[in-house]
Amino acid sequence: MHPILTHNLGFPRIGADRELKRALEAYWRGDLSKEALEDTGRTLRRRHWQQQADAGLSWIPTGDFAWYDQVLTLSATLGNVPVRHRAEARNTGAEPGSHSECGCSEPIDAPEAPEGPCRQVDLDTLFRMARGRAPTGAASSACEMTKWFDTNYHYLVPEFHPDQTFELSYRQIIDETREAIALGHQVKPVILGPLSYLWLGKEKADNFDRLSLLEALLPAYQQLLDALADAGAKWVQIDEPILVLDLPAAWQQAFEPTYHRLQNRAVKLLLATYFGALGENLSTAVQLPVAGLHIDAVRAPEQLLNVVDRLPVHKVLSVGIIDGRNIWRTDLRAARETLAELAERLGERLWLAPSCSLLHVPVDLKREQALEPELKSWLAFALQKVDEVVALEQLLAPEPAPSALAALEASDQSVRSRRESRRVHNPAVQERLSAISPTDSQRQSRFAQRSAKQQALLQLPEFPTTTIGSFPQTDDIRQARRAYKQGQLSEVEYRNRMRQAIADAIVRQEQLGLDVLVHGEAERNDMVEYFGEQLDGYAFTQFGWVQSYGSRCVKPPIIYGDVARPRAMTTQWARYAQSLSRRPVKGMLTGPITMLFWSFVRNDQPRSVTARQIALALRDEVKDLETSGIQIIQIDEPALREGLPLKRKDWGEYLDWAVEAFRLSASGVNDETQIHTHMCYSEFNDIIDAIAALDADVITIETSRSQGELLDAFEQFSYPNDIGPGVYDIHSPNVPPVEAMVTLMEQAAQRLPKERLWVNPDCGLKTRGWVETEAALANMVSAARRLRERSSDAA
Repeated sequence: MHPILTHNLGFPRIGADRELKRALEAYWRGDLSKEALEDTGRTLRRRHWQQQADAGLSWIPTGDFAWYDQVLTLSATLGNVPVRHRAEARNTGAEPGSHSECGCSEPIDAPEAPEGPCRQVDLDTLFRMARGRAPTGAASSACEMTKWFDTNYHYLVPEFHPDQTFELSYRQIIDETREAIALGHQVKPVILGPLSYLWLGKEKADNFDRLSLLEALLPAYQQLLDALADAGAKWVQIDEPILVLDLPAAWQQAFEPTYHRLQNRAVKLLLATYFGALGENLSTAVQLPVAGLHIDAVRAPEQLLNVVDRLPVHKVLSVGIIDGRNIWRTDLRAARETLAELAERLGERLWLAPSCSLLHVPVDLKREQALEPELKSWLAFALQKVDEVVALEQLLAPEPAPSALAALEASDQSVRSRRESRRVHNPAVQERLSAISPTDSQRQSRFAQRSAKQQALLQLPEFPTTTIGSFPQTDDIRQARRAYKQGQLSEVEYRNRMRQAIADAIVRQEQLGLDVLVHGEAERNDMVEYFGEQLDGYAFTQFGWVQSYGSRCVKPPIIYGDVARPRAMTTQWARYAQSLSRRPVKGMLTGPITMLFWSFVRNDQPRSVTARQIALALRDEVKDLETSGIQIIQIDEPALREGLPLKRKDWGEYLDWAVEAFRLSASGVNDETQIHTHMCYSEFNDIIDAIAALDADVITIETSRSQGELLDAFEQFSYPNDIGPGVYDIHSPNVPPVEAMVTLMEQAAQRLPKERLWVNPDCGLKTRGWVETEAALANMVSAARRLRERSSDAA
């Protein structure tokens, strides 16, 4: 039997101890040199390459490391840097004819040569694009950020203009490939394909189709492939995940000529697709002039035999058989049965891999010493998933290695244990689910009647101001929480410290003049983890960090069983905060869909069932907050759009149960209680009717990074309730000017009645410092006052 090759599509880059996060933030603060930051990156890359090689993978990925985001890195590589950021790079002080800033090893012509893209791209250029600021150069507006397909990872959106040019301008991917080869690794560089790159970007001019840039883009890709071949690469993984989407005909038809242009005799291309089935794009994908095709056999196992039947006999098929998106251990026996026939048919043309990049899972399960052993036996993190890939390859051999047989037995035990465990099922939760009726997801009255009652009670001014919920998590707050968890701080002292932080937040908000206050969430480590820790059916890790964006990491809870709320979760903090002010203080909750999708969710029942379980638990909390005297309750749902299936035919079913789950959590209150929700960094214009169906009294959304683009949805759709378009970007340390916020709100007022508009940031302020937070909020309050003055003058 011919050998089966194994590989990986990408590895987590943050480090098992979040070393990259800490180094990045130290560099941005000015506490770490660029050389030290680069040394941290080099150390992490080499460790990860060696770990994958030691596991026995045939091919190790390069190009999966990024200082902030892989799409941003590609934009820099292709010379697609917005003019506002290029100008900053021109003034960094690099000598003419020097590559000291970009790190490029290629020769430059005479110093008097015209300045090209290469001299305008360096590490700080990436950070200005991502954050609007870097340690060098002046501030500028950051690039827009949004979700990577249906994941909780965020990417930096490429910007496209009609006169866009592309040229190989930043060599990180190339140099790291050369670095790995020099260390003796068999490597497979990973890049995002040209059509997916264009698809994921945005036009920044009217009457312009970004697909028209394909002709200008392809020479830069050819340059990149040539450079990777020169660096020693034999295979290149070129990701085209948009092939699992419903593509317009022009985009689908563009694939064949594109890949004919990209054929390269010096390097073979593995076209990678993931997150779904090829569907209508199957014929296109299998016929492209590439050496191999990767498909996701976890999210779309039904496509496997169709692809095998249609694949030309000279092509490799890489089967993504290990779940790269979730942390459950693979049933190796079932996977081996699936692969056995393929191995007979394909022989050495069969490759094995995770379904997608392992970016979406934590690094190493072995570090989780506090997890209950039975539960731990059900799990696999990135390193364990690499081991599973190699074990499957060995299990398909005529005489499997003893280590592979041991892995099979451990897998069998895990499957049996999880299936039979009593901790998974709760009869009381099942009984309550069966008793749900349609009226449980309906408010007592329509919005118009509720709104009148709420205004009579709250007496809010025109253009009321508020924030999204969280305030800066200072070192003192984090240290107190850490000391409490480690038993170094008593519960009484911990609660006193949190009360002090809440009182400080209330005082600051009153001094700023905000109309609706929040308690600041000092006691919360994370908007999902905090609630999961108090719900049955959830488990938690110590080191299960994954990257959300840039240096932002989250530690998703694990939903392993039926979800229930044994006791109130937030009422004591909300009640205390409200006692400190005459102004309304919002109760803050994370919604059922976000609790679902921002966790590692169980895969043994439909997600709709788990969502309803969470909704019922939150419904009890909402009622308790109302009983405690909280007049405004915010139920955040930033993941609603993220959970939308990638194929439009599946949207209706998902939106039906997702909307129902939110309404189930929110609809048990009286008309006078005002329900808010919040969404950020998601393209939700195409589901605006479903968002309206949530029937939240107030929704707050992101509009600042997108320069108000999300407001376009309201030109064609008459949104029925109140809305707060986020007026400044909290992910940038820049303090927005008053007039910029006024301008954005006036744009909103052209689409929506001004009496239904709120003024707020675009997301929570947890990651910011108090100095910039107070300065930005002071400007925001001034902007609201100016809007009121102009409205009064107009009247």
